Amino acid sequence: MRRLRGARSVLAVVAVLAAGGLALAALGSGTRHGLLDPRSADPSGSRAVAELLKDRGVTTRVVTTAREAAGAAGPRTTLLVTDPDRLGAAQRGALRSAMDLSGGRTVLLAPGSQSLAGLAPGVRTKGDAGQDNLAPACDLPAATTAGRAGTGSGLRYTTTLPGATACYPSDGHPTLVVLPTGTSAGTGRTGAPGAPRTTGDTVLLGSETILLNESLADEGNASLALQLLGSRPELVWYMPSLADSGPDTGSGQDKTLFDLVPAGWSWALLQLFLAAALAALWRARRLGPLVTEKLPVVIRASEATEGRARLYRKTGARDRAATVLRAAARERLAAMVGVPHTHAHDPSALAPAVSARLTGDPRTRDVTALLFGPAPSGDAALVALADHLDALEREVRTS
Repeated sequence: MRRLRGARSVLAVVAVLAAGGLALAALGSGTRHGLLDPRSADPSGSRAVAELLKDRGVTTRVVTTAREAAGAAGPRTTLLVTDPDRLGAAQRGALRSAMDLSGGRTVLLAPGSQSLAGLAPGVRTKGDAGQDNLAPACDLPAATTAGRAGTGSGLRYTTTLPGATACYPSDGHPTLVVLPTGTSAGTGRTGAPGAPRTTGDTVLLGSETILLNESLADEGNASLALQLLGSRPELVWYMPSLADSGPDTGSGQDKTLFDLVPAGWSWALLQLFLAAALAALWRARRLGPLVTEKLPVVIRASEATEGRARLYRKTGARDRAATVLRAAARERLAAMVGVPHTHAHDPSALAPAVSARLTGDPRTRDVTALLFGPAPSGDAALVALADHLDALEREVRTS
């Protein structure tokens, strides 16, 4: 009953801690949305740049599908694609059409070779940049105003397209490229028919560093981010979902279980693990000496001996049974022949003393084999060993 009550108390403590951890995770989940999320205040989120853009009059809208992103594109819109390499072929095609017709700005964040083929033909990657903070080295107004920025912790690009502007080079290859794109006919989101045609552009940014909360205040990151994303009054923040991943991207297989767990839940699981460890230590540690407890039923010594013998026989533990028999016999013989208890299990001390008490010729070798020999090979040998030990004790006692 005591064990049952103890188990119930442990389960109750664990349940309370689990409920508290889940509650904390649920309360924190509203502001912890993950990497590059404009709603996230985590170090890897982008809430800081979204708030700065809001102060400048730029509204930010988060979308998760290519259809929403393409439908929102227009001359008054900046479309930010946070993970273009995740998109499938159909999604890249829809975005490419919107980029050519919208007349707005599209910012592709760290696009790789796979997405460049569909979204920015004529541009190729040239490996990773060797530096973090780079100088503009171009005449792009946004870059010259911002100065040095953290664009170098990602990809580099190369292109021969006419009209391309290459900035922030690392070992001769830019980490920021601006490409002119198609024009808008002035219909739909662009305004009334006959409105002036507006030229759009596409920005390839090799690193996400300038948009992260933890690095926005470094160098000219904030200035560059605000100018790239704040040139239009509307910002569409496209965070591709798993539904937009095509079979050729393979991004779904790259995510592990821990990558898919939100940050709030990870902290909750850590708290639960620590709480469980503390509860285990609390229950495992004994406070004070053992307390003798009266047994509800008195068990005879012979019954306990028979029960243990049955267990030995059931498991075939002849070696263990022989060890117990010999150890008990050695301790009794040591007391009879005057050998100290500390030397009762020493063959060189006990065997000669026992042999000296035996009648007839010295039998030190036989006594040593009997008291310290190998385990019996069968049940019959075990019974014979017990009989020989009894006979040895009787002879020493009567000598």
